[in-house]
Order: sequence, then structure tokens, then C-alpha cells
Amino acid sequence: MKDAVVAAPQPVIEDARPIPSHPPVAPALVWLMAITCGLVVANIYYNQPLLAEIGKTFGLSDSRVSLVATITQVGYTLGLLFVVPLGDKRERKSLILALLLCAAVCLAGAAFAPSFALLVAASLLIGIFSSVPQLLIPMAASLASNEERGRVVGKVMSGLLIGILVSRTISGYVGAHFGWRTMFWVGAGVMVVLTGILARMLPRNQPTFTGSYASLLRSLGTLTRDLPTLRRSALVGLCMFAGFSAFWTTLVFFLESSTYNYHSDVAGLFGLIGASGALASPLAGRSADRKGADFALNIGILLCVGSFVLLLFGGYYLVGLILAVVILDVGQQMTHISNQSRIFSLLPEARSRLNTVYMTAAFIGASLGSWLGGQAWAHFHWPGVCAVGLAFGVAGYLVNRFYGRPGAGVATALSEE
Repeated sequence: MKDAVVAAPQPVIEDARPIPSHPPVAPALVWLMAITCGLVVANIYYNQPLLAEIGKTFGLSDSRVSLVATITQVGYTLGLLFVVPLGDKRERKSLILALLLCAAVCLAGAAFAPSFALLVAASLLIGIFSSVPQLLIPMAASLASNEERGRVVGKVMSGLLIGILVSRTISGYVGAHFGWRTMFWVGAGVMVVLTGILARMLPRNQPTFTGSYASLLRSLGTLTRDLPTLRRSALVGLCMFAGFSAFWTTLVFFLESSTYNYHSDVAGLFGLIGASGALASPLAGRSADRKGADFALNIGILLCVGSFVLLLFGGYYLVGLILAVVILDVGQQMTHISNQSRIFSLLPEARSRLNTVYMTAAFIGASLGSWLGGQAWAHFHWPGVCAVGLAFGVAGYLVNRFYGRPGAGVATALSEE
């Protein structure tokens, strides 16, 4: 059965104002938001190809230095939970500009960090203040009509995915030739320049929530409780991001091992290979608009599962590794776009909070995946990493297939139909 929004118990949203109508969103604005998403989300992923270099600087093991990647994603999760909901209460443009300036300061702090402890602290704050894309995506959804929402969100998300993956390529090259600290200085400069551009070009976007901050946060629980579709999407997102993160956090260790003997610049190039997954963003959005979110979501999950099977048996061969990276990133993009298209159709006045619930779960998964990936690499090497990714992919499929649907045992009572 399809998810039925009208049959879902409606949560109580305090002090919501009527949502104004908007003219069609301009293509130039969509591209601006996409580029911004890519540049800001890159802050979270610069460290991944640099982990081995950072470990050498501070004399740390692979498993311990992977804490930098994990804590950055923990910070991003905290930003999603406590900052992104403000997009339904505060004017989004002003909030975005303030976050970008804070991110610039924290990136400079990471570049300067004289100890590993200070680098970890700066990484946590970088994650918190880099939650800007999760304010821009609901903003894009609010500006788009129902008929084009999936396509618009898909385009903005293509910028996000390109930022995630190309950031690894740039970071790996800069780290190999100029040192890992240089990359954080560059990131700080990019945030300052981006702040100036957005101050001139980004339109103001008024909120629809007039209650207190406490009531805003309480409504997150209300939304989660009353919308089974949101819960299902959040759990699927958690599983898929966990597997995705386990792979990308440990890839640099695999490539620098005796299997390949590559360095951080080559490891970063795999981000460029994976960026081909951005091509799936418009396709996923159109599929969600035309055939429903579940159609594209199921395809994406199966692609991710298949990619980890290929990584397990073919990852020791360069051709197999490259092919698996492309399949994994296409699958991940399709699941993510489909999930967001599904949740944004639930309650238009609460899109920032819906996105908060979904993305908080997703980055809890990403943090968990980074940690489990690091542990799996330390104890079982590449087969362990592939097993972690495969287990999360299968779990995501089972959740989407059975959770909150009629005929699924206990979950029957949770169904929205």
C-alpha cells in the first residue's frame, strides 16, 4: 500500500501561521542553493582522506584517528537536532549567514589545533555549524510547487552529494601536497566568501512557526509519534547512511594498505568517481514525482546492497572497486532523495522539523557507521567493513518493507492506513 498522508493522525503544531503562496522557484536560485549545499557539506568530509596524515601528525592508530570523522558527524547530528528546527521559527537567510561565519571560525581552529584533543573539539563544532544544507533543502521545497518538488529537491541534493564526494578529492590532493592543515584553512576562506555571496543573492524566507523554542523542540516528538511514514523514513535513512559512512570512512585505510599502496591524493580521487551518483538526483526526484517515493527508494536500497556484495568479492581489484563506488553512490542518492520527497509531502508548515527528525536519524546512522567501520577495519579489515555495510543495507530494506505497514505483525498498529 502507498503511504497515506491524509489518514495519519495529525500532530498538534503550536502557533502555526498560514503558509504564503510562492511564485515558481527560479532555476538560478536552485543552482545557488545546490552550490551552497555542496560547499558547506564539504566541511564535514574534508577530514576523511586526511585521517592517515592526521594520525601520523599526532602519532595515533587508524582506529583512534577515525574519531575525527565520527565526532564531526556527531556534531552535524547535534546541529540537525538543535539548530535546523529554528528554520521553522527564525528567518532562514539570517540564520544561514550566522552559521556560515561560525563554521569559518571553527575550520580555522581545526587548522591551527596544536593537539588532537583540540582538533576533535573543533571538529565537533564544525559539524554543528555546517548544518546549513538542511536549512536550504526545506527552503527549496517550500519554494517549489507540489508538481516540481521532487525535481527541485533532487537538483539541490545533487549539489550536496557532489560536495560530499568532490570534497574528498580536493582534500586528498591538498593534504598530499600541502599538508592536512592547509585544507582546513581553505575551507575557512570558502565559508567567508560564500557568506558574502549569499548575503547579496539569497532571498529572505519567513518562518511559519511563532511558538517558543521549547515548544518547537517538543513538536519534534509529536511529529515523530504521529507520523509513521516519518518514522519509517528516518529508520531507513539511519541504516543507509550507516553503511555509506562505514565505507567512506575506511576507504582511505584500504587504499593505503598493502592491497593498493596508494596515498591520500589517490584516495580522494575516489570521491570524484563517486560523484557520478549526483547524476541520479534528478532521476530520483522525477521517479518520486511520477511513480511514488517507494519505487525509487526500493531500487536505491537494492543498489546499495549489491554494491557491498561487489565490494566484498571484487574490491581487491581496481575495476571492481570503482564500479562498486559508482553503484553505492547512485543507490545512496536515490534512497535519500526518495525519503526526503516522501517526508516533505506530509506537513508543509513543518518541513524544517520533518527534515530535522529524518536527518538526525540519518547522521546518527552516519556516526554509528563511521565508528563501526573503524572497528571493523581494525579487527577484520576489508571483509569486516563490507559485512557492516551489507548488514545495514539489508536492515534498511526490511524496515522499509515491513515497518508500519498492515500485515507486518506488531507494526500493524503503527500503520497510517
